[in-house]
Amino acid sequence: MAKVKKQPRPKAQTPKGFRDYFGAEVVQRTEMLSKIAGVYHHYGFEALESSAVETVEALGKFLPDVDRPNEGVFAWEEDNDWLALRYDLTAPLARVYAQFRNDLPTPYRRYAMGPVWRNEKTGPGRFRQFYQCDADTVGAPTVAADAEICAMLSDTLEVVGIPRGDYKISVNNRKVLNGVMEVAGVLDPSDPDKFASERGIVLRAIDKLDRLGTDGVRALLGEGRKDDSGDFTKGAGLSVEQAEIVMGFMDARRDTGAATVARLMELVTGSQTGTDGVNELETIATLLDAQGYGPDRIVIDPAVVRGLGYYTGPVYEAELTFEVQDEKGRPRNFGSVSGGGRYDNLVKRFTGQEVPATGVSIGVDRLLAALHAKGRLTKETTGPVIVTVMDRDRMADYQAIVAELRNAGIRSEVYLGNPKNFGNQLKYADKRNSPVAVIQGSDEADRSVVQIKDLILGAKIAESASPDEWKDRPQQFEVARSDMVAKIREILDGQDG
Repeated sequence: MAKVKKQPRPKAQTPKGFRDYFGAEVVQRTEMLSKIAGVYHHYGFEALESSAVETVEALGKFLPDVDRPNEGVFAWEEDNDWLALRYDLTAPLARVYAQFRNDLPTPYRRYAMGPVWRNEKTGPGRFRQFYQCDADTVGAPTVAADAEICAMLSDTLEVVGIPRGDYKISVNNRKVLNGVMEVAGVLDPSDPDKFASERGIVLRAIDKLDRLGTDGVRALLGEGRKDDSGDFTKGAGLSVEQAEIVMGFMDARRDTGAATVARLMELVTGSQTGTDGVNELETIATLLDAQGYGPDRIVIDPAVVRGLGYYTGPVYEAELTFEVQDEKGRPRNFGSVSGGGRYDNLVKRFTGQEVPATGVSIGVDRLLAALHAKGRLTKETTGPVIVTVMDRDRMADYQAIVAELRNAGIRSEVYLGNPKNFGNQLKYADKRNSPVAVIQGSDEADRSVVQIKDLILGAKIAESASPDEWKDRPQQFEVARSDMVAKIREILDGQDG
């Protein structure tokens, strides 16, 4: 008889490009999402939770082909149709609006929060699943909707803990860039597909200004650029004159919004599209100024282009301006945490009719990382009060104690492991970062008292090795059972302060 081969045990590891989130990380993200949702709701936006799975056809630009059915997305075939985990929260919105437009108000103002999935190359801090926080207005052609999104983004950053001076929201307009390209001779309004490849290279080059500098961008606008490793990147092939027009656009920002608008108007002379875009930027600046959002928060910046091709008008990006250190210890600005813009053609894919839309997406994980980098969040959160178990047969008494604490609004739990070794119970409390342990043996029960052990104070004494400075505050003390809640609350309030 053949020997039955044992099945190998599965490896306990997360798939490549994914990670698990524990305790404080989950709590902090939940709190941040709640704060962001509060701002969105305050501005009159309604919550929407759409399906995590869409047809690949609905995702548009990420349609699979025969050789690469999962390109960009996690996709699978079912009943002769391709399905995929959502790549972002904007494409699902376009599908939802097209599907339910007869039931929804116009304009439709919605916000959505949740994970998205991208089947892309992973790297440090780059995962295949991450959270996004979007707010969009569908059906509003006026750039007042874009100005409102920028104002709301500013309020959101400040509510979650990024103070004024630590961020900058930059606003540009795709129409202005198109006008500049028209003047430069790489955009023909009568044949939009002509020079499409060159324009793509120009867009990518502008987007790399911070990393490559003006010389690097100028090289990419021309014949191309060789990097430090010797790899050559083909350029857009623009002439020197054409390249200088684009470079002038990137250098158009002035000290005031009005001066920047005036310079942009000079650059797009002869292009109606460019002129329209500059006028829209001027309107946005006026509307923001009327609401009190000046250049200390929101600026017109021609260097912002945003990468996605479906933007049709104003685009905006939120950048954190404080310094952090990279993995090699070099100082750098933290960078972008949010972006968005106007996309008037996305819903048209479903309806055949142009539907104006504009919106913003916030990278929640990036924002959390920023707050950690600034020391405004810690990796730990305070754990529950631990009610220790001294006598197995008195579990009902311990449950009564924990019920009283919970009814008083104090997070708490009874130790449910093996109570034989009391030291292990305190080690458990230490791992949970618990602030207090409640101890009651049979002697304390007979006298209607409990022992309260201040675990945070104990940790401080252990760190300082100087208990004298804490002599007025005992690490462990006895109180009447009736005073237990008040005494524990006193300790917790002192730690919060």
